[in-house]
Parts: sequence; structure tokens; C-alpha cells
Amino acid sequence: MEARGRNTDKTRRMVLDAAAKVVGTQGAGASVDTIARHAGVSKGGVLHHFKSRDQMLLALAEDLIEQFRAAVHAAIDPHDNAPGRLVRGYVNATFDELVSGDGNSEFAVLVATLFSVPGVDELLRQDSRRWADAFDADGLHPQRARLIMHAADGASIAGLYGGGDLASLEQSRQLLLALSRQDGPLIAP
Repeated sequence: MEARGRNTDKTRRMVLDAAAKVVGTQGAGASVDTIARHAGVSKGGVLHHFKSRDQMLLALAEDLIEQFRAAVHAAIDPHDNAPGRLVRGYVNATFDELVSGDGNSEFAVLVATLFSVPGVDELLRQDSRRWADAFDADGLHPQRARLIMHAADGASIAGLYGGGDLASLEQSRQLLLALSRQDGPLIAP
């Protein structure tokens, strides 16, 4: 029984990875057949794990959210116990991905496609609330935390508009990290 469970998890992982790659390169036109071929499984195998293309893409969106959450926690300096450590992990995880430059345009196509999938908008709203709650518990003033998060999010798409050279990205990272090491409001309430 356990081997079957691991095999099911492995197949599901292969399908989600293939879906990310195929949708990232083909956009909304990516078919279940093409995703199945890239995953090395049959179309029926894909539909065994996901009842529909939209369900598969919704699961992919959930998976990407969890991958980013894990990357943020991995980017937290274990020796950093000051307020804002989660925010700094968020900044570093975001900029590490940007600086690596691996598939940024494919990722933009993937994200744009996922926005059209029913349920993804609600999933993103829930994720945003989770981050807001986590940042509130992180000890940094909420104004700083929100500004830093929004700036990091904006930087993640800046490369699409020509604002993603490495020096500029690194400078932006350092500015956001410096903001996270100070406390208090940015403007009086």
C-alpha cells in the first residue's frame, strides 16, 4: 500500500511539474494531452489525479504558492531573531529567484494563465491574508511590512518591463532589507 501512495505522489508531482513547464511555454493553449506527454503518463493518468484541466491548474497554483512559502522560510537566516525576519526571508526568496533569471518569462506566462482559472483568485486572496497575518506576527510595523512586500512583488515583474538588470535588482534587495531592519511607521497614522 505504501509503495502505491508514493507512486501516486510521484505521478502527481510529475504532472504538476510538466503542467508548469508546458503552461509556462504555451500559455492558455496548453492541453491535457501535451501535459500528459511531458509528464510521461497517459491523459487518463492525468485525469485520474485531476478531474479536469482547471482542477489540475488550480492544484498547480496551490503548489506554486506552497513552493514559494517554503522558499521564504528557507531564506530566513536562522541567526536572525529581530523583528522583520520573515519579511527579510520574503525579500531574499523573491530576489534570489529574480537574480537566478531561470525562466522568468515562462513564469510570467504561467502566472498570467493561472489567473484565468476559476478559483485561483480566491486562492490568491487567501494566500495574501496568510502573508498579512504572518507579517503582522513578525514584529515589524505593518506599514513597513506591507510596503516591503508590495515592492518585492513589484520587482518580480519588473524584468518584463526592462527593469530587471542584476545591479538594479541587488540594489532594490538591499534597500528593502535596510527598511526591514528599522522599525516604526513610515508615515504618521
